[in-house]
Amino acid sequence: MPVLVRIPTPLRAVTKGAGEVQAKGDSVADLIEDLERQYPGLRERLVEEGGEVRRFINIYVNEEDIRFLQGKKTSLKEGDQVSIVPAIAGG
Repeated sequence: MPVLVRIPTPLRAVTKGAGEVQAKGDSVADLIEDLERQYPGLRERLVEEGGEVRRFINIYVNEEDIRFLQGKKTSLKEGDQVSIVPAIAGG
């Protein structure tokens, strides 16, 4: 079941410049593993060594922040859209 994943500009070097890619997974965690299979090095930019999504990375499923759903266990279905959004900070 393919899911559309929107890739932010800072991570497009890993996806060969693609701003949108297709990936598969029953959950966000599975999706991240499929993205890593297709684009080696992407997972380490998204998750900590312990497996948690990095604090400065926000992941949305159909415009809903996974932090307010089930985190990495958030279920996915065909046709869902996932957006990876790095947090912006500064002063």
